[in-house]
Amino acid sequence: MQTIADLLLARSEDTATALLFEDRRVTWAEHVRISLSWAERIGAMLDPDSPPHVGILLDNVPEFSYLLGAAALGGFVAVCLNSTRSAPELEQDARRTDCQMVFTDDAHRHLIDGLDVGELTGIDGGQGIHPLDLFALVFTSGTSGDPKAVRCTHSKVVTPGIMLAERFGLGPADTVYVSMPLFHSNAIMAGWAVAVASGANLALRRKFSASGFLSDVRRFDATYANYVGTPLSYVLATPASSDDTDNPLRVVYGNEATPGAATEFARRFDVHVVDGFGSSEGGISIARTPDTPADALGPLPAGVMILDADGRECACGVVGELVNASGPGMFCGYYDNQRADSDRMRDGMYFSGDLAYRDTDGYAYFAGRTSGWMRVDGENLAAAPIERILLRHHAIDAACVYGVPTDGPGDRVMAAIVAPELDITELATFLADQPDLSSRAYPRLIRLCAALPRTATHKVLARELQYESWRTDDPVWCSPARGEAFEPFDKSVGTGTRRC
Repeated sequence: MQTIADLLLARSEDTATALLFEDRRVTWAEHVRISLSWAERIGAMLDPDSPPHVGILLDNVPEFSYLLGAAALGGFVAVCLNSTRSAPELEQDARRTDCQMVFTDDAHRHLIDGLDVGELTGIDGGQGIHPLDLFALVFTSGTSGDPKAVRCTHSKVVTPGIMLAERFGLGPADTVYVSMPLFHSNAIMAGWAVAVASGANLALRRKFSASGFLSDVRRFDATYANYVGTPLSYVLATPASSDDTDNPLRVVYGNEATPGAATEFARRFDVHVVDGFGSSEGGISIARTPDTPADALGPLPAGVMILDADGRECACGVVGELVNASGPGMFCGYYDNQRADSDRMRDGMYFSGDLAYRDTDGYAYFAGRTSGWMRVDGENLAAAPIERILLRHHAIDAACVYGVPTDGPGDRVMAAIVAPELDITELATFLADQPDLSSRAYPRLIRLCAALPRTATHKVLARELQYESWRTDDPVWCSPARGEAFEPFDKSVGTGTRRC
């Protein structure tokens, strides 16, 4: 089994392929040399009596890649800090992951004034490093609570890097384009590691830009790109051009594309789009097959089941939690969070926290997070199927469904939508015409938003919307019952002109 250090050292004489950033070109040979130098410098700065953890607070700049290389070659742990979090949150993240120092730049220095800041100023690296040694701590997106630091070993990063490089036939003639933030596992495992494993060029974009995506792809001659969440939809929202198919992309790989986005992106840009399902933890991975239905995640892998709250396998069409009954998969635990570890691993099984259901052919469908369960009329209800129904409406660009308080026990269903061209007077009729939308799942409250709150990896922050409920400046409409017209909601008292 190889380490990241092994993959990097294999590039130490490579002057043909390089890291590409804006107008800079740094060969892999030079990249390895810089990372080795930094590994020696940082190693001398670390306190041997404390965990060798080094924070990285940067955009997608070459220095981020050098530091990942230095961590791999020097045997210390890269703590990938989310640059979109506030100063107090970042300080908390750095302290609870035992960062001895944080490397940053002028653009982010103000966020870590209370922490030690390292200075970026030959060693034969990679000696004594084992594939199961800790390489990085990567924070979860925080959509269902405070972000947790996921332990990423060398093998956890190497394995998908090699697998994807081989799966898509990538090599030195290719360029891997990474615009997703490197502080997230998707960019490291499905982007950076793929370039290192294949010996391809690595093209970095400081921050994702929908308008700059295609021009970057052409400028860097990118043949492979990764994504997570909704970036494909953002690119599709840019004006179409007759020459959109004139680009070098062969493969776009990622997960959690909005319904239909992967298919439309493939058609518009003449590229193979592969949308999978997984998380930073790595306990469960589901891959689409050519015959997978458009809305499905893919066939359930061997050992992965959908269980109810009592640990029994759910029947077809019944929502439950995705569980890896065969073990932890690639999950290596969280850093210094035994409670979270115990929540994930129970009786030797990995509980994902993701809700799903399966059809009669064995295909799984995402149904939200366990933290997003709604209790309506005495029964549990999942949000994602309702969101998919809302997105069938031609005028709705984005949707998030969640539960808000009702007068009695349980929840009432509320939806926040982005739909600037929506005619609210016909929405009730549209919803009433959807045969798979039950009366219990009918969203009686609709919030019209200019945009939905999202994480840096473009995942919707449902808990923020749920917390705000109807306490917002956005227009809120209510429909007392399925098929009845939506009318303005009286936010001052929490009830409409008729009961919602």
